[in-house]
Amino acid sequence: MEIQSNEIALVKHQIGITYKVISINTEGITHEESMIFPDGEANCMNWVLGHLIYVRNGFLNMLGEQAVWDGESFSGYNRGAIPLERKDELVDFEDLKSYLKRSQDQLEAKLNTLERFSTDQISDIATLCFHENYHSGQLGYIRRLLGKSGGIK
Repeated sequence: MEIQSNEIALVKHQIGITYKVISINTEGITHEESMIFPDGEANCMNWVLGHLIYVRNGFLNMLGEQAVWDGESFSGYNRGAIPLERKDELVDFEDLKSYLKRSQDQLEAKLNTLERFSTDQISDIATLCFHENYHSGQLGYIRRLLGKSGGIK
């Protein structure tokens, strides 16, 4: 049996918890609700979830895996995109949740094959984990702004 480094175990745990939080916060949200821009300008839930997946694709690429979608076709979810100006490009919310699940499965499978990260990957991976924490919390706030009860009890 191969022994994985503590950093692999930490990242596996981190993406597992974040996935649960994202799933809880998006549970019961319709596509129409996911397209509501709080205050008429804040990012909608659809964009935040798509942005998480967009960045996860970079994480998968860094680990030598294929992205779950073509970044050019889904560029409306990239950092700096203005979702209000590109809302016609945003994907059905249930499809986004399927992409999230695929990215989760791929990340877990890849992490299960690794013993350690290379030294030059550590900083980027830590930033990607923080990125997921940041946006998964935003999903909780957007959920409340949509009039739903808090998902995390």
